[in-house]
Amino acid sequence: MTPQPTSGPTPRRTLLKAALLASSTALFPAPAATAASRGGGLQLPAPAGPYPVGLRTVHLTDPARTDPWVGGVREVMLTVLYPAATVRGFSRAPQLTPAEAREFATYAPLVHPGLPERGAVDWGAVLTHGYVGAPVLPGRWPVLLYSPGGGDSRTLGTSLAEDLASHGRMVALVDHPGDASQVELPTGIRTTVLAGPPDPATFRTMVDTRIADLRLVLDRLGSLPLAPVMDRGRIGLYGHSAGGTSVVYAARGDRRIGAVANLEGYLDLYPPPTGHDRPLLLFRSDGFEGGARITSSWADVPGCRALLTDAHHWAFTDYGSLVPQLQSAGLVRATTRTALVGPGDPAVTSTVVRRRVGAFFARQGL
Repeated sequence: MTPQPTSGPTPRRTLLKAALLASSTALFPAPAATAASRGGGLQLPAPAGPYPVGLRTVHLTDPARTDPWVGGVREVMLTVLYPAATVRGFSRAPQLTPAEAREFATYAPLVHPGLPERGAVDWGAVLTHGYVGAPVLPGRWPVLLYSPGGGDSRTLGTSLAEDLASHGRMVALVDHPGDASQVELPTGIRTTVLAGPPDPATFRTMVDTRIADLRLVLDRLGSLPLAPVMDRGRIGLYGHSAGGTSVVYAARGDRRIGAVANLEGYLDLYPPPTGHDRPLLLFRSDGFEGGARITSSWADVPGCRALLTDAHHWAFTDYGSLVPQLQSAGLVRATTRTALVGPGDPAVTSTVVRRRVGAFFARQGL
């Protein structure tokens, strides 16, 4: 079951396990790896739903809050993905703006040693499957908000978000300036304040700030340009790592939220959210070195549990498809690939993540 508009075509789903393996060639074309060795040509897997995907960016400010990292008014950037009526005549958006790509090229190998050094990969050449400014398909679409992992920008959640949108949802990727590696604001590029793994106090500031950012977006949904086709009676949250932590706590006490998916985020920052009465997906990988803490912090939390096998922590993000391509091109070692995303077939892993998350929200009418 997938969410449906009030009118329009009905998408069909095939859940046969054989399709996971058969999709490998379509999701990850072989020429991508060869092109990557020339510094460009990395490809994100195409969304599998029946609708083409439109894309718009949104800048929000919150005059009521002071930015905890740099002072001044708090700013938030969104990428909104949605089912498009047509994409003819519109261009695919790059995953990163030129300014963001330059910063990411420096940031990535520092945070994840073993990733290609600056200049080895043209990160600005990676295209999404979202078409900038394409007209939205009429209907009333459920709304999902995504919070990325700590230190990551919203752009690393592109593939999953595109797939969710292609099945009939409005998906807003939320950036959290300050801890995000890089974010291009209307006033220019802003880079992370983090110099390494955050200490407990910094992590709490991150999560508290993210919760407030998510609630800002929820409060402003009715004023966004795409508001007329957003069904604000059907809202879900999902997030990875620190984003997973944030969405679970953001949903507590907020009756606007219908369901939450936590992709390997710790839940020991505050008292266990045992009062969480919304449907909750707790999705983890089998290779994450923080698995013992995940197990402990999830122990008393009610929810639907899922395990991603042959995978590591960042397999839930776009690294899950990009890093294996870099390995095939000889730009990262097998040990780096395993440490980041695990040894599993990226087409299978990507498809499992998409189907698990999509099916969870579909069961809740989102």
